[in-house]
Amino acid sequence: MNQPLRERIGEIIASNRIVLFMKGNKQFPQCGFSAQVVNILGQSGADFRAVNVLTDPEVREGIKQFSNWPTIPQLYVGGNFIGGCDIVTQLYESGELERILQAPS
Repeated sequence: MNQPLRERIGEIIASNRIVLFMKGNKQFPQCGFSAQVVNILGQSGADFRAVNVLTDPEVREGIKQFSNWPTIPQLYVGGNFIGGCDIVTQLYESGELERILQAPS
């Protein structure tokens, strides 16, 4: 990944406490996995920035390299990569996600 792209992704993550790289947007997720994470974050009352990777192919591929994680969606909280749909779902069901979302940055 080129340095300008790495910096751009890093800036998005650094400037928002909760960031979801997803397919589509909050109002119209364009894959079931993205929709599930949006729903979980909504139920948790989380205020988050959604980044639609479908509108930016460079970010779509770059975020996978940035996190060393092959799939989208990807959730970041407080600058830390939390995981994709399965991990976010498990954290939500265990109650751990709420603790992560509410922890001070």
